[in-house]
Amino acid sequence: MPMAVALPPLEHPELEAWLRLSLTPGVGNAAARRLLARFRSAPAIFQASVTELQDCVSLAQAAQLRHAPEGFAQALSTTWQWLQGAAEGCSHALVTLGDVRYPDSLLHIPDPPLMLYVAGPARWLQRPQPLTHSARSLAMVGSRNPTPQGADNARQFAHSLAGMGWCIVSGMALGIDAAAHAGALAADTTEVPTIAVVGTGVDRVYPRQHKQLAHQIAAHGLMLSEFPLGTPPIASNFPKRNRIISGLSCGTLVVEAALASGSLITARTASEQGREVFAIPGSIHAPQSRGCHALIQQGAKLVTCARDILEELQGPSSQQPPAASDATTSAPAAAEHPLLQAMGYDPIGLDALSARTGWGAAELQAQLLELELEGRLSRLPGGLFQRTAHG
Repeated sequence: MPMAVALPPLEHPELEAWLRLSLTPGVGNAAARRLLARFRSAPAIFQASVTELQDCVSLAQAAQLRHAPEGFAQALSTTWQWLQGAAEGCSHALVTLGDVRYPDSLLHIPDPPLMLYVAGPARWLQRPQPLTHSARSLAMVGSRNPTPQGADNARQFAHSLAGMGWCIVSGMALGIDAAAHAGALAADTTEVPTIAVVGTGVDRVYPRQHKQLAHQIAAHGLMLSEFPLGTPPIASNFPKRNRIISGLSCGTLVVEAALASGSLITARTASEQGREVFAIPGSIHAPQSRGCHALIQQGAKLVTCARDILEELQGPSSQQPPAASDATTSAPAAAEHPLLQAMGYDPIGLDALSARTGWGAAELQAQLLELELEGRLSRLPGGLFQRTAHG
């Protein structure tokens, strides 16, 4: 691992130019990249005449660049103060397109973000190298309303892969995203365990119930956003950030997803970026599995354990996870409780269980409660039950 070397932060005039470029109305990432290629630096753009600017942007865009955006002074002050301040064990950085820390993998996606607001431990933000190495990063996405088994699968896969030095990239949303981050954080690793690419300003926590998770990621992993500080949760920003989640990674694993799911947008974006797409199969009766099944039909690799992913990304000779900790969707083959045998692996209701076992409602309820307390099954909405990976 390279020795950490303190990198100089953006000077105020340079920060002012980059921030103004990113906030100027009508000037998107593509136009900004053309301007940077032409003038070689962000400050030089604002020293150019309208005629010179028109070499690579329209007259309307050139005119916009000649005036500071509305509210710019406050945005500059807020960003500067954020860069100077730091929470407990967490540093802040603004990584621009020209920064040596800018991830190489993002430079090759169709629409690389102009700037990345990043929060995380100083030991990683000060390295003179990209934030991540895409060859050792895996995106994990899925349903915001996963089954208990789906959430457990996400934690197990993330924990197993992070323990082998892989960085787990996700979006800190409810459900699968949160489970993946939590599993990665629980791994014993000296590398960046997880990166949360958020759809708000990096200084805001969304959803609110993930405040503690966000603090843990900022203290041990990285929080990252392309959106200015203070940006609230805007629906259109979440699909937009998905290209960064997949772009930071060499592959994307979809754990559970309905057919109409933002996770499928991430999977499609990953495929368009030339990344591998993986999917975990599930019950044919579970709505949360239908998106994964559709991806598999379209060519995504079906995976049941972390080894499947490693073999695809690194080849059969790659480092293998220990058998005892290998993330897998299969339950142990040891002798099972008779009620678990009757349940199978799909969600099931009391009436169906009674028909399969011949047991009365009182006996069934007692056995179900005992197994639930042992963590071997979970209650689902609609009066259904499903065994867990520990069942």
